Amino acid sequence: MKIESKDTDIESLLVGSYFHIPRFQRPYSWDDENLNDFWDDVVVNQSDDYFIGSMVVYKKDKQQYGVVDGQQRLTTITILLCVIRDYFLNAGSQDLAEGVHQLIERKDRNNKNEYVLKTETSFPYFQEHIQKFDDDPELIIDIQMEERNLKNAHTRFNKLVGSVVSAIDQDASIKSENKNDLKIEKLLSLRDSVLNLNLIFITLDNEDDAYLIFETLNTRGKDLALTDLVKNHFSKHLKSKGDVDHTKLKWSSLLDTIHNSSSDISSDNFIYHFWASRYEAVPLKKLFPKIKKDITKSKAKDYLDALLSDSKIYRSIHEENFEWTQNESEVSDSLYALQLFKLSQPTPATMSLVRSYKNNIIKYRKLRDALSAIEKFHFLFTAITSSRSSGGISAMYSSFAIRLFNCSDSQSAADLISEFVNKLREKRPSFDEFKVAFKEVIYTNSNSKQKNLVRYILEKFSLHYSYKYPVDFDELTIEHLCPQDKMGQDDWEESSVGCLGNLIFLDQKMNGKLDNKSFIDKKRILEERGYSLSEFVTKSNYWTPEIVFDHADRMAEVAYNEIWKI
Repeated sequence: MKIESKDTDIESLLVGSYFHIPRFQRPYSWDDENLNDFWDDVVVNQSDDYFIGSMVVYKKDKQQYGVVDGQQRLTTITILLCVIRDYFLNAGSQDLAEGVHQLIERKDRNNKNEYVLKTETSFPYFQEHIQKFDDDPELIIDIQMEERNLKNAHTRFNKLVGSVVSAIDQDASIKSENKNDLKIEKLLSLRDSVLNLNLIFITLDNEDDAYLIFETLNTRGKDLALTDLVKNHFSKHLKSKGDVDHTKLKWSSLLDTIHNSSSDISSDNFIYHFWASRYEAVPLKKLFPKIKKDITKSKAKDYLDALLSDSKIYRSIHEENFEWTQNESEVSDSLYALQLFKLSQPTPATMSLVRSYKNNIIKYRKLRDALSAIEKFHFLFTAITSSRSSGGISAMYSSFAIRLFNCSDSQSAADLISEFVNKLREKRPSFDEFKVAFKEVIYTNSNSKQKNLVRYILEKFSLHYSYKYPVDFDELTIEHLCPQDKMGQDDWEESSVGCLGNLIFLDQKMNGKLDNKSFIDKKRILEERGYSLSEFVTKSNYWTPEIVFDHADRMAEVAYNEIWKI
């Protein structure tokens, strides 16, 4: 590998070369904090020899380079120069505006206009909305994440440069006829600060070396991003053979599926769970070397297609309305419950189950029952008793996921699922452990962290007993039979007022009517209006903390032995 390096500055770089951001690079991602830091370094703390680090490129052609490292800084500098150019134009200095634009776009050796910095990932937004000089955009462009970041940077720099210019307008000590000249002086000073930035320019001979360097540069602590490394690896093995870059399109589609989810999921975690659900559970920080070894050139296309397919599965297990029909609501309900419990352990198993269903290896009933068993297990094991696993649970899920992935027929898959459900049943906490923890689930206005769990529990009890309500579950509120303002009176404490044995579902209208009425009056009004109440409540003639805890014990028995029985 041949590497050349030299000290240079931004002006020399932009005057003498053209730069291309290749497809293996990550999208533009600088946020306001990055932009403000850059502005402070370059403008607020100006110096003639400010150093911005190194830039690594590879030769594409004479004066043509592909960017390996430094694309975020180079893109940011280009955006700032575009803003300065536009302010020169607004100040009436066409010549200075065109002078700056020569560093953004100029004629090549064939006398054709060419942008100095070209990027594939944000084409054509970057060109049409930022680099283009003194002309309106001609294309309607779909704004994605990278375009939003570019737009934000452009807007941010417009405000920052604008604040420098407007300070002159607001300075009453400056004569009106001198203000425009001072604006141009300020813009010249700002332009020169940017163009005088120093860096080390490192050049590689070819693109293959660039993939290796990119991978090496991105294994430095916080810069490590599994998604970027895997993308680079696929780009290395799957070169474009024509005008259509299928690898880039597939990878963009994969990222769109993940990033457009309403759930909080990431592409790094997706790749981690993809691997754990098919091949092997490997710690995230150690996963890329394994991927690099296993995904050879001959296998790369199949792996990429599998990732693309599984990205939809991954989103569907985290987002209840994504690719699930009304007829599959029991499955989406179980998946939603796992998200409510804030779980990641079962993800390889749930991915493998949904994949087998989508591939017609298992029937809907098997998928439904298996996910229901996982939901019930984690309600008992995690949501209520907060049991801790020594690592055996995660290993069990990954082992099951991989074995199911390798099942090629329905019978072997069904047998494996039955075996898996039995293991979940064996790992349940004891009833006594569950009962104690169940009574400690609390909801009050001042202690509302378990509110969603309480709603989930009350909804399951309502469905179990076929309770009737005048509105949908989403419109029901949680009512305390003994009101919260009784806390601190007659032995009522938060532990009893907020206990599940004291809570019922009501619609907002009825909740307001009951207000702070006595237990007997509440029960009478509800019974007269045809509302469903538990038998324990209807048979009680008075309501005390002891009765509430007895009610919670009875609810715990039904929960463990009936509703959440695996």
